[in-house]
Amino acid sequence: MKNFALAFTALAALGGVTLAAGSASAAPMAVNGLQSDTGVTQVRMMHGDRMMMKKRMMRKRMMKKRMMMKRGM
Repeated sequence: MKNFALAFTALAALGGVTLAAGSASAAPMAVNGLQSDTGVTQVRMMHGDRMMMKKRMMRKRMMKKRMMMKRGM
């Protein structure tokens, strides 16, 4: 019985800590349970960034193709 009481007390304490660690914002929650304001600012991708990503993807494809050619496929 003592083990059960100890486990129940620990469970209650963990539940209280979990509730206390939650967000203290007064903003309404979204439908899926996540807050709508996540603190992430979306910015527009600039031309240079897009080109850099494109070059990286092309280089990756080229290296993959080269590896396949070395294996004889």
